Amino acid sequence: MLTAGIDLCEINRIKRSMRNPRFCREILGDTEFTQLQERGFPAQSVAASFSAKEAFGKAMGTGLSGFAMREAELLRKPDGRPYLHLSGQAKKLAADWDLTVSVTHTNTAAAAVVIGESKKQ
Repeated sequence: MLTAGIDLCEINRIKRSMRNPRFCREILGDTEFTQLQERGFPAQSVAASFSAKEAFGKAMGTGLSGFAMREAELLRKPDGRPYLHLSGQAKKLAADWDLTVSVTHTNTAAAAVVIGESKKQ
């Protein structure tokens, strides 16, 4: 069985939200925050993280109400490939799923797709 979630986010909306100094701390997990902080918090990357969290919630069928956004971190492997690092309730939601995430952005929008394959056959 497969599940999928997709999200598209306007980068200007995230830029406006980032004017609040608490915004990034509230939506980003600790490792995700540190990685983006080291890069100067590029708005398109924060938007991609936001979209990945939304896409994850859609793939799990809960939307954003089933977990805290900080619990679904969009991180990068050494070769640059993105992956989701889950904790707390997000990890419980995805316990029976192998997840793959893909993100992209333009100058105006960021998008993410999360595909889950059931571990139960």
